[in-house]
This record gives sequence, C-alpha cells and structure tokens, in this order.
Amino acid sequence: MAGSTMAGMVDVVCFHHALGLTRGVRAFADRLREAGHTVHTPDLFEGRLFDTVEEGVAHAQGLGFSTVLERGREAVAGLPEALVTAGFSLGVLPAQLVAQTRPGVRGAVLMESFVPPSEFGSWPEGVPVQVHGMTDDPFFAGDGDLAAARDFGAEGVTEVELFTYPGDVHLFADSSLATYDEAAAGLMVDRVLGFLERVG
Repeated sequence: MAGSTMAGMVDVVCFHHALGLTRGVRAFADRLREAGHTVHTPDLFEGRLFDTVEEGVAHAQGLGFSTVLERGREAVAGLPEALVTAGFSLGVLPAQLVAQTRPGVRGAVLMESFVPPSEFGSWPEGVPVQVHGMTDDPFFAGDGDLAAARDFGAEGVTEVELFTYPGDVHLFADSSLATYDEAAAGLMVDRVLGFLERVG
C-alpha cells in the first residue's frame, strides 16, 4: 500500500489486542482510513481469534512475547519511516517497541495499556504519545498501566496526552465485542484523529 502524501495524512500501523485481529479492530482502522490516513493492520496471531483476553494472552505466552514483539518489528520493516504506531491492549507492546526504537516515528497512540518506557530503553525526544483507557478497567487501571502513564506524563520527557473514560471494561473500543462502549469509543476516535492531524 502506498504511503500517505497529502499534508496532515500519515501512515499508521495498528496492532491488535489479545483477541486477535477482530472485525472491531479492522473497523477502527477503517475509521482512520475514512479520514484519509493509510492504516496497516498486521496480524500478529496469523489468523487466530480468541473469545477472552485470558485465552489470547495465554496464546501470546505460548508463542513467547519476544516472538510477538519481533512480529511487530517485522511488520513495519517495509513501511515509511514517518510512521505513527498504535496498539490496543497487548498490541501496545509492539506499538511502544517500534515507537521507541525505530527512527522517524511521528507519534504513538496507546489504547487500554501502557508499559513503562524503561522496558524498551528510553522514550525518543520529541515523539508525542496519546494514552486512552477506562478509569476502572481491571487491566488498565488495576494492573498499574494508568498509574505508569500518569508518572510518565509527569516526567515531562515528551508530550503526553492521557485520556480516561468512565467505566470498568476492557476493550471498550472494539465494536465487535460485548464490551463495546459507543460513546467512549467515538470520543476516543475523535481524539486520535485530532492527534494524527497534528503530527501529520
């Protein structure tokens, strides 16, 4: 797929969550495409889909998280240097890895997860990031991702926009799942589109 050429349009790579490359993840990518962006959706699970986060995470553990990360790195090898990375939940791992280690990345959109940047070295200077998640999501808030994102924003290393949404579900932005929250997902998409316009 050709890279974006219009001003304000960017190439985005969007990594799926632990349930796999679902219709909802594809629909999110389509929303960004409708705004004129080029969006790549690599399938890190090679077609496998799962019914629960626990089953998907178990599959990722079986593959090895290093394999998942390497598949993410390989997925961007042929993409334009000026790239925005995005990830849902488990997909935040490769999204952050690429954002932190690949020169030329314009920004990162991290949804429903956040990993302390020290896991992948240091955050590159001048690369902005958006983080989205529900305030009472047992994975995002309960596992410490929300606190880590707040701490990172307080460090002032880069421009960090942290957006929280009322609710206690995980994967609220996947329209193919029972956890979908249309209002919160719509607001998140609007904010992501604004971010892409700024970094484009």
